[in-house]
Amino acid sequence: MALAAALPGLEVVGAEVVRLPKARPGLLFGTGKVEEIGAKLAAQEVGLVLVDGHVTPVQQRNLEREWKVKLLDRTGLILEIFADRARTREGVLQVELAALSYQRTRLVRAWTHLERQRGGLGFVGGPGETQIEADRRAIDEAITRIKRQLSKVAKTRELHRAARKKVPFPVVALVGYTNAGKSTLFNRLTGAEVMAKDMLFATLDPTMRGVVLPSGRKIILSDTVGFISELPTQLVAAFRATLEEVLEADLIVHVRDISHADSDEQARDVASILGELGVSETTPLFEVWNKIDRLDEARRAALAVKAEREPDIFSLSALTGEGVDTLLAAVSAALDEERFELDLHLGFDEGKRRAWLFQQGVVESEEQVEDGYRLHVRWTARQESRFREI
Repeated sequence: MALAAALPGLEVVGAEVVRLPKARPGLLFGTGKVEEIGAKLAAQEVGLVLVDGHVTPVQQRNLEREWKVKLLDRTGLILEIFADRARTREGVLQVELAALSYQRTRLVRAWTHLERQRGGLGFVGGPGETQIEADRRAIDEAITRIKRQLSKVAKTRELHRAARKKVPFPVVALVGYTNAGKSTLFNRLTGAEVMAKDMLFATLDPTMRGVVLPSGRKIILSDTVGFISELPTQLVAAFRATLEEVLEADLIVHVRDISHADSDEQARDVASILGELGVSETTPLFEVWNKIDRLDEARRAALAVKAEREPDIFSLSALTGEGVDTLLAAVSAALDEERFELDLHLGFDEGKRRAWLFQQGVVESEEQVEDGYRLHVRWTARQESRFREI
C-alpha cells in the first residue's frame, strides 16, 4: 500500500491478500481466483493492478489479457516510482539503466508469441527470433551507452572525493529504510531544503552539505536513497555509484523510523544491503531512533532509557528537533576524540567482548592464535573505558 501511495496520480481503491499454495506458471493464480478478481476490477473500473511480488512476463501478459488492465509487479512499480523521483542527470541515467536491465530479463519470454519454427534447412531463423535479437541488441546498446555515461559521473565523483581528502573534512552518511526521516534530519542539521515528504523514495539523488559541529569542526553530511526490503538487484547495481559516498564515510548514521511497526525488520534489511554494498564492518555506526514525536509518553520514556544504556543509539525527532543536539554532540565527540592503538588478547570464551569491538569498528587487524585471538585496535579513551566494563 505504501509503495502504491508513493506514485503520484494513483488512487488505491482496494487491496487483497491472496494466499498461494503454489504459483501457477501461466496465470499466477488459479482460474477461479482470476475470474473473481477480474469481476471486482471490472465493477470498480480499475485500470492498473499492482502485485507485491515477482510476476513473470508470461503471467503479466496473460493476466493483462484476462483482466483488460495494466499490471505491474513489485520491481516494475519501484522502477516507476524511481523514474518519477529522479531529478539530476545522474539519477535519470541510473533509473534508465535499472529499467533496461529489468526489461532485458523479461524480453525472451515476452516475445514468445512472435517465435516461429525455423524453415527449410534451419539456416535462417524465423521472424520472431529476429525480432527478439533485434530488441535485445537495441537494449544492450542502450545499456552500454548509459554505463559509459555513468562511468564519467563516477570519475567526477572520485575527483571530488580526492579533492575533499586534501581538505580533510570527515564525511558522515545518513542511511536508512525509505521514509525513515533521513531528509528531514538532513534539513534540520544543514538548514537545506531537500525534498522531505511522508512517502517512500522521496530522495533519489545524493545531496551533500557542510555542517559545523559544536566543536567548530566542519564535516560533510550526505543524504542517500532510502533502502527497502527485496530491493531489485538491478536497482542495487544501478545506484551503487550514488552509494559510494557511504563506502567512503568516516561515520554512518543509520536513521530508523522507530514508530513503524516493522522497525526491527527494516533495520535488518538496511544492515543486509549495507553488507551487499561492501560497507566495512570497521566503519563506526550510530543508530538514530527517529520519529519519537509519534509515540506516547510511556513508549518514549522506555526508549530513552534504553538508548541511554547504549552510547551509539540516540532517540530523537528530526521533525521537532528534540534530541538532535545530543546526536550532534556525539558526532562531534566521535570525530574529534583522539584515537590510540593497542594490542589485545581475547580468549575463545570472550565472544561478547570481541563482537563489541567489531561492532564499534575499532579492530584494525585480527589473528587467531592457539588460545584465542590477538587483535590490534585503534580506539578512543571512551571506547576503551566502555570495553573494560563488558
